[in-house]
Amino acid sequence: MANVAIYNMEGKEVGTMELNDAVFGVEINEHLVHLAAVSQLANKRQGTQKAKTRSEVSGGGRKPWRQKGTGHARQGSTRAPQWTGGGVVFAPVPRDYTVKMNKKEKRAALKSALTSRVQESKLVVVDELKFDEIKTKKMQGVLNALNVKKALIVLKDNDQNVLLSARNIADVRTVLTSTLSVFDILKYDTVVVTKAAVENIEEVYA
Repeated sequence: MANVAIYNMEGKEVGTMELNDAVFGVEINEHLVHLAAVSQLANKRQGTQKAKTRSEVSGGGRKPWRQKGTGHARQGSTRAPQWTGGGVVFAPVPRDYTVKMNKKEKRAALKSALTSRVQESKLVVVDELKFDEIKTKKMQGVLNALNVKKALIVLKDNDQNVLLSARNIADVRTVLTSTLSVFDILKYDTVVVTKAAVENIEEVYA
């Protein structure tokens, strides 16, 4: 089992913690990690784009000029794609971009992403994150003390003081263990996770 240091909000080491190898020490499956990231991005797409084909634009029912003898190229409609105001060739239509993954694949991908962060020493465990008030300056002070910049903060409970204190800091995102995703873990340089959140993740995914 991997041992990681536990820090307090002042950035001082206050202990160590053993991580469960069933979650933080698995064999990394790069294919599943990639699939999970692609799936998350694809599933965000609304797929509501729409353009009209030549059969859907209004007008163009009459042949603009006779077939022969005018010196123009033959034309059957003023709403063909080469005309201004004409329809679009192979126009996009509303569609579903969803990429499905099995539950086991999602779990394996998340474990792989967490393991990669542990191996790269980019998982920082703090004993707790608690503020008496909503204060962005305090949260920035904690991040500076931990020497992290582009960070994903993972909490167990929905603490509004912490969530709102971090909301306005660039390159910082706060999530709960229940909404933790592979894409977020990969996107941010460092994962800052509370001790309670680590225990919750191990309980759910071990």
